[in-house]
Amino acid sequence: MKTEIYGHFHPDERQFVDRAWDWVTAAGEYHESKLTDFLDPRQGHILHSLVNRHPDVIVRLEGGHEGAERCRALIAPDYRELDGEDMEMKVLAITSGEQKFLALEHGDYMGAILGLGIKRSKIGDIHVLADGCHVVVTADIADYLTMNLHGVHKVNVSTEILPLSSLRCSETKLEMMDLTVASLRLDGIAADVTRLSRSKILAPIKSGRVRVNWKVEEDPSTALKEGDVVSLQGFGRFKVLEVGGLTKKGRYRVQVGKFV
Repeated sequence: MKTEIYGHFHPDERQFVDRAWDWVTAAGEYHESKLTDFLDPRQGHILHSLVNRHPDVIVRLEGGHEGAERCRALIAPDYRELDGEDMEMKVLAITSGEQKFLALEHGDYMGAILGLGIKRSKIGDIHVLADGCHVVVTADIADYLTMNLHGVHKVNVSTEILPLSSLRCSETKLEMMDLTVASLRLDGIAADVTRLSRSKILAPIKSGRVRVNWKVEEDPSTALKEGDVVSLQGFGRFKVLEVGGLTKKGRYRVQVGKFV
C-alpha cells in the first residue's frame, strides 16, 4: 500500500507520508486517536489525501484562527465527534517596553524561540502586531517559553500565556512587484524577485531548496500560476498575485507580492 502511495509524492516527503499513514491506519484499524504537532499546508494536504483513502477515519485541522497556515491535526475513527475536542494550543503574548521592540520582525521571534531548543513543529502561526507579538504554540511548551524567553534579538521582552480565544491576528504584508517576463517559468520569475541571475537561481532550485505551495520543486521550467506561493530557502517567499496580458513584445505582465 505504501509503495502505491509513494508515487504521488516527492521522495523528500516519504518520511512524513510513512508517519501520516501510520496515524491513519492506527485510527482506522485500532481505534486510536492522534493529535499532531503543527503541520505546514503541504503536510496538511498529504494527511487529508491519506485520510480520504481510509473509509473509517476522519481528521480535523485547526491553527487557532480561520485561514491559519500552520495547523494541528486530530486523526480519529469516524465515529468520533471532533468539533468540540481540545486541540491543546495556547497563545504566547510577547511585549516589551523598549522602543527597539517595534522594529522586530517575524524571523526575529522565530529565531528567539527556536534558540531555546524548541522544535519548529511546536510553533504555529506568528502574528507580529503593532504593540507586540502573538504566537500560537502547543500547550505542552507554553510554560517553558514563559520561563525562558526573556529576549528577542537583543531586546528584553515579557511573556504571558493567553487562551486561544485571545489571539490577535496580523495582516499579511506584501511588497508589491510588477514584472514583465518572457515566460512563467519558476526560474525566470524567482530570479527577478530575488534579483539573482538566471544561472544563480538554478542552484537552489536543483538542490531542493525551493518549494512551490510548500512542495519541493526541482524543475526550473515549472510554470507558475496565480495563487502559487514560492519559498526560497535563504531568500524568503513570494506569491503570484496576477498574471496579466502580453506586452507588445510578447512578454507576460506578472504581479507578485513578496512577504515582508
